[in-house]
Amino acid sequence: MPIEIKMPALSPTMEEGTLAKWLVKEGDTVKSGDILAEIETDKATMEFETIDEGTVAKLLVPEGSDGVKVGAAIMLLAGEGEDASAAASAPKADAAPAKPEAEAPRKEPEVAKAATAVPSPAPAAAPAASGDRVKASPLARRLAEQQGIDLNAVRGSGPNGRVVKADLATVQPGIATPAPASAAEAPKPAPAAAAPAPDGIPHDVHKLSNMRKTIARRLSESKQQVPHIYLTVDINLDALLKLRGDLNKGLESRGIKLSVNDMLIKAQAAALVEVPSCNVQFAGDTLIQFKRADISVAVSIPGGLITPVVTGADTKSLSAIATEIKDLAARAREGKLQPHEYAGGTASLSNMGMYGIKQFEAIINPPQGMILAIGAGEKRPYVVNDALAIATVMSATGSFDHRAIDGADGAAFMAAFKRLVENPLGMLA
Repeated sequence: MPIEIKMPALSPTMEEGTLAKWLVKEGDTVKSGDILAEIETDKATMEFETIDEGTVAKLLVPEGSDGVKVGAAIMLLAGEGEDASAAASAPKADAAPAKPEAEAPRKEPEVAKAATAVPSPAPAAAPAASGDRVKASPLARRLAEQQGIDLNAVRGSGPNGRVVKADLATVQPGIATPAPASAAEAPKPAPAAAAPAPDGIPHDVHKLSNMRKTIARRLSESKQQVPHIYLTVDINLDALLKLRGDLNKGLESRGIKLSVNDMLIKAQAAALVEVPSCNVQFAGDTLIQFKRADISVAVSIPGGLITPVVTGADTKSLSAIATEIKDLAARAREGKLQPHEYAGGTASLSNMGMYGIKQFEAIINPPQGMILAIGAGEKRPYVVNDALAIATVMSATGSFDHRAIDGADGAAFMAAFKRLVENPLGMLA
């Protein structure tokens, strides 16, 4: 009996994925640990390893197929001593995978699907017209004729949708428009169609990856549903840069090199522990307050963004954070992160200082309660010990979910973060 290899769930939120590329072909022998395919999830393009051994009898899903449901059979594997050709001709599983987009039947719009699930309106709310005949009382007909009202456009409230005198009171004479429907009956506006590319301008059209679709959906929801409050502080980096240089000299023999970002991760985690009212998550009628600081660090990868998590950053040493984030970022760019390494996190950090960005406001990564946006450190006039001096100054902006975090609490967090960065020995104590 052939072994069915099924579409795996490679992320906690994955319901379907794209089989981007097969790395084996029919007739190949595979063993546990071999890479079978590259699968594009809502988070990243990841390699799929097999835990079974045998001969590839049949690839059930063509390379490049979209919308392959989790749990759908994608390959048949002939076991030891089994004829691969016989296994390939065995009946397929009931759950057929999705066809490639080019062959897939056109889906009905979501709005149309929703409409089919709505029960038929009550007779009183039905349109007045039935075929060519309009149901209306004799008085309503006479008044409509006198006032120049088209009864076909009037919603009747009488028995079986009959138009009565009261229905005409809401229609202006001479205007053939229906009476306003109730809020429950009012149709919702259709989603705006994507604007076509301007004629005559050379361009390419790129299909959105699952990751880009997810980024678009989640960040749109965050900006629309989460009330953001933004708080910015300017921070003197000179002390932190000096400490970084001293620590790197001591770590040189171990092959570890601290970055400014590593130290900011530690400072953010320490500030969250110091101000626990910001280490929270809004959950409807409850508020979740975390007892440790897991920092999601934004890493740019081809086609999108992923946020590997430094777990328990508040209790880890700077050298441990530096080693961990270097490994996580490298594997993120290679698509080799495991789901538990980028899921979760109690707060996020996004650093665009390396691009020379002075200041920006980041969108909260739901369901987290805050994200810290880090700008570039640059030489600026700055007051040091009540005297004007030149210092390396960085602007940091916190975005907070105002449903869960009050402005005063956000300000307390930003003050703690600034103090820890400007006096970095405090985060090492």
